[in-house]
Amino acid sequence: METPEDKRTCCGSLRDFFTSAKFLIYMGHALSTWGDRMWNFAVAVFLVELYGNSLLLTAVYGLVVAGSVLLLGAIIGDWVDRNSRLKVAQTSLLVQNSCVILCGILLMVVFHFKDELVHLYSGWILTICYILVITIANIANLASTATSITIQRDWVVVVAGQDSSSLADMNATVRIIDQLTNILAPMLVGQIMAFGSHFIGCGFISGWNLVSMCVEYALLWKVYQKTPALAVKVGQKEQQVELKQLSTQKGNLENGQSPEESSQPLMNEASAVARPDSPKQHGCCYQVSEPLRTLRAGWVAYYNQNIFFAGMSLSFLYMTVLGFDCITTGYAYTQGLNGSVLSLLMGASAVFGICGTVAFTWVRKKCGLIRTGFLSGVAQLSCLMLCVASVFTPGSPLDLSVSPFEDLYTHLVGGKTLSQSEPTGIHMDVNATFAAPTEEPLQSYISVSLLFAGVIAARVGLWSFDLTVTQLIQENVNESERGVINGVQNSMNYLLDLLHFIMVILAPNPEAFGLLVIISVSFVAMGHAMYFRFAFKNLGTRLFLFCSPEQKVETADSPSLPTTV
Repeated sequence: METPEDKRTCCGSLRDFFTSAKFLIYMGHALSTWGDRMWNFAVAVFLVELYGNSLLLTAVYGLVVAGSVLLLGAIIGDWVDRNSRLKVAQTSLLVQNSCVILCGILLMVVFHFKDELVHLYSGWILTICYILVITIANIANLASTATSITIQRDWVVVVAGQDSSSLADMNATVRIIDQLTNILAPMLVGQIMAFGSHFIGCGFISGWNLVSMCVEYALLWKVYQKTPALAVKVGQKEQQVELKQLSTQKGNLENGQSPEESSQPLMNEASAVARPDSPKQHGCCYQVSEPLRTLRAGWVAYYNQNIFFAGMSLSFLYMTVLGFDCITTGYAYTQGLNGSVLSLLMGASAVFGICGTVAFTWVRKKCGLIRTGFLSGVAQLSCLMLCVASVFTPGSPLDLSVSPFEDLYTHLVGGKTLSQSEPTGIHMDVNATFAAPTEEPLQSYISVSLLFAGVIAARVGLWSFDLTVTQLIQENVNESERGVINGVQNSMNYLLDLLHFIMVILAPNPEAFGLLVIISVSFVAMGHAMYFRFAFKNLGTRLFLFCSPEQKVETADSPSLPTTV
């Protein structure tokens, strides 16, 4: 029988958990990702609706977002490293939500006065509104990138302390929140737009971000108060020590100490504070080129990391059509699958992704972090073999007699009628090709069934591997370089993601999708081969002894890095 003391202990434990820094981070992350998922889903729908059911604005927006993160990822990460944690988190939060609110209000104005704006100054005002929407939305995405780097890659590490198991649990919980919000948030805003209007949808998202911004701001402040370690940053701590020592030396001089006793230390401290490469000692050109030097230094620092091959392996997984994006969805429509079936498949994919995050924590405790990545890679590749098999099974549209570039060539050279009726460029043609209904009923669903069975099953290994590489970066990158390294990692991810869209643009017809599947699996295999190189370098033949303890990551190439794995 439960005693009153037990009840008080249980209530106290629950109260401690719900007021802990971990839970507050989970709450803030849930609110942030919920708003992000709603906005990312809605902005694509809004842009399609604004431009007459064309995908041109959506394609331009995607290109601008990817290009911006690719070019500015290292600079954003460097800004995160140079400033205090609270300042970075608060600034990125305010900029992101303010931009979304402003963008939502602008879209409400455009939807309400679209007919008038079309005829005003020959439509130039409407074109300027399109440019403003894409620009402001891109700024919001860059701020979201900064938020992701500082919270998920830095704050989580500090809150977890030196406990690797606690860090793994926090990473897994954050990823489960990502999975759930990725399903539920678009469903909510989609229903609002379906039963209301796009105008109401814009207003709802703007209002949500306004309320969420205030709550997240308060949660960040509470986490910062409950975790004193967040107030200390390696680079800033060194500067404070230097300034304190310099102040002490000056005080000694004022107190009558001889110049000979204080001149040498004072010169050393002065040189430490005012470094030779300080922008103040150079001209205007030096200051203008500082972002380029920061960009170069970030990529060089990323290359010199001991987890370089682990990070590259994760980036290579983005070069794939085997995911639930617009490419795979369009191909599914050509194979006779309707929206209801696709929604069920997406739900199953999310469930398997959550299973992967849960499996990660269990396997890491049994086999170690590095071996978990190796096992996750084997599991993902094994499941993707079903996708390769689907290319050659009955029902596959693969036809090697059809040139993969034939459709693109027709649209660019001979498609005069199409270009006149659909003036939306290559991006529209690609999606129109994938979404075109089949004229003849399919003889077999074996191929498409194997394809999606492999894609869904591979989510277990994919998300477990993603968590492995994330924790490797968290634990083995110097605290003063976490921002810039994760910024470059985001840039690499976007680069490979861009390449996969270019691959589809070059071969958009369904008959060539089988080739895209094989290319995608090849890139995944190359990525896991890079991870195997990293794992074998650190564990050697003990990589295959799954019950033996792991050693620390080798740091011979970068002795300043921490060596705890």
